[in-house]
Amino acid sequence: MKDRYAALFESLKSRGEGAFVPFVMLGDPTFEDSFQIITTLIESGADALELGVPFSDPVADGPTIQASHIRALDGGATVEKSLQLIRKIRDAYPELPIGMLIYANVPFVRGLERFYAEFHEAGADSILIPDVPVREGGPFAEAAEAAGISPIFIAPAQAAEATLRGVAARSRGYIYAISRDGVTGTERASETRGLDEVVAHVQQFGGAPVLLGFGISTPEHVADAIRAGAAGAITGSAITRIIESHVDHEHPRPGVVRDLPALQKELAQFVSEMKAATRQG
Repeated sequence: MKDRYAALFESLKSRGEGAFVPFVMLGDPTFEDSFQIITTLIESGADALELGVPFSDPVADGPTIQASHIRALDGGATVEKSLQLIRKIRDAYPELPIGMLIYANVPFVRGLERFYAEFHEAGADSILIPDVPVREGGPFAEAAEAAGISPIFIAPAQAAEATLRGVAARSRGYIYAISRDGVTGTERASETRGLDEVVAHVQQFGGAPVLLGFGISTPEHVADAIRAGAAGAITGSAITRIIESHVDHEHPRPGVVRDLPALQKELAQFVSEMKAATRQG
């Protein structure tokens, strides 16, 4: 299968850069605005995407991203519409790695074979299922690879060696390493001290390149992640907060953006600054 992640990491390494990967919820706040938002992220410097599929009980997410699930669902988001958006993004950006974050209810309901085949056909490269730990991930990883999808597993900040060994063995494309314990986007101050130990802890068993996530919200955090030896950084809650700040919550129609160009301008500035922090030269 075409390995867009390998091509990306090789290209970035040759230029002395790390990857900046924004997370955004598909369909937040509406189908139409979502595509414009994602296009802005890419055109402003995103090296790859991590896209969420809205779900009613996102247990791994904090309040900010939980709210984005609800906004998207209120705006009419479905799995089928998410697949449509992925196809639209893939058509516009043939070489861009597209990763998915999807809760386990979706593959359980659809069946693993159908689930992975649908997302592969739409253009997704990888799928991370945050509520399936690697010790239970064998059937998911096997079904993913059979369909041409890279399975991604999370390496927790304080993971036992057995967990990390499994993550290294099962993950393809990249490993999602958590910079700190907890859920995404909590209000406590982000900590990026000790990231070199986190990365070294994950890398001791080899495996795919490490991307650091959770609590990455400033250019300094991105620079810290790259200096620590990560191949890149993933940012979700900070981007989601920007989107939320431009949604008109008083409008009778769910998820109306007050001023889309203003939202795009703020997102473009944020992404360009985060991407610039991946350049260590």
